[in-house]
Amino acid sequence: MDTTVPGIKFDAAGECNFCALHDKMAAEFPNDERGVAITQKWVDKIKATGKDKKYDCVVGISGGRDSTYTIYYVTKVLGLRPIAVHFNDGFGNPVAGENMVKACKILGVELRTITSDWRESKDLKLAFLKASTPDMEEGTDIGIATSLYGVAAKEGIKYVIIGQSFRTEGIAPLSWNYLDGKYLHAVHKRFGTVPLRKWHPHDPGFNLGIREMFYYSIQKGIRTVPLLYYHDYVRKDVDQLIERELQWTNPGAHYFDDLYQSVMSHLNRVKFGIERRLFNYSALVRSGQMERQEALERVKTTYSIEDPKIISLCIKRLGLTQEEFDQIVSVPPKTFRDYPSSYQFIRLMRIPIWIACKMSLLPGSAYDKYFNCGK
Repeated sequence: MDTTVPGIKFDAAGECNFCALHDKMAAEFPNDERGVAITQKWVDKIKATGKDKKYDCVVGISGGRDSTYTIYYVTKVLGLRPIAVHFNDGFGNPVAGENMVKACKILGVELRTITSDWRESKDLKLAFLKASTPDMEEGTDIGIATSLYGVAAKEGIKYVIIGQSFRTEGIAPLSWNYLDGKYLHAVHKRFGTVPLRKWHPHDPGFNLGIREMFYYSIQKGIRTVPLLYYHDYVRKDVDQLIERELQWTNPGAHYFDDLYQSVMSHLNRVKFGIERRLFNYSALVRSGQMERQEALERVKTTYSIEDPKIISLCIKRLGLTQEEFDQIVSVPPKTFRDYPSSYQFIRLMRIPIWIACKMSLLPGSAYDKYFNCGK
């Protein structure tokens, strides 16, 4: 991590605030025998709440490493009865799609795909390109979250399992990846052309503002549980396990279960000067899963996910010519702060958000994301 990362600070010893955050979270979410005990308590709660129901939890799945392992872990290791939920916005990697189908079939888990209205999904991607911010996957990120909450509400499920780990993923700086339903609608109102469908508890669409979060978290009592935070999750070992047990095939790179990540990675690098691998690799270095020198060498080269053929395919799928695409992205860079959002309200709600995270009413990393990853 270096000074290209917004909000980074270094102390007298040269340690940055993101390392300090990692250490804080590691203490808060232990992955040793204490983590095993905490996990078992969650499992007992989930099983008790889901007794006599068809499912006791919701697990998001994309076909990538993390989500594929998570569905294996909660089913085969923890003995839970999940429903696997996938959000399809029209840019899924076919390899990842096959991974999902194979994994769920082998594990005997129902796979429920929530397919967005292509007109909405496409329009949101175009709107965020025109908004000229790094949050180019805002629609997809919110669509994934609403799919999980929508299925949980519909099926009467109280627990959503989060399939990621800060020890291998890191936490993106706020300016690089800001998630806010009000922000999405502000950008869409300015640049969108296709009306977004209204919110319904079981069909939320692209609506996930403060009102919707209150409904799912407080009124419905849906908890989000980051079980991998308490697990000794080693990517190299996980790869071997899911390849052997679930016939998993690597989609080609981290995040490449979504082909649009090619466009996002490319524009982040050439337009915004953002290297997302910085926080990903730093997490792996801190966790002892990658040598620092290897990480430094890797970021010297263009990420393999930036495949010109895939980028061209995505541009065509958006209905743009290369010239139209180049014209749109030539607009000077902006951030979420250039548009209406809930950010100031979120800052005022610091203590309630901290409490909500402690109670698992919000994802465990939400507080740190909004308050400890840059302003």
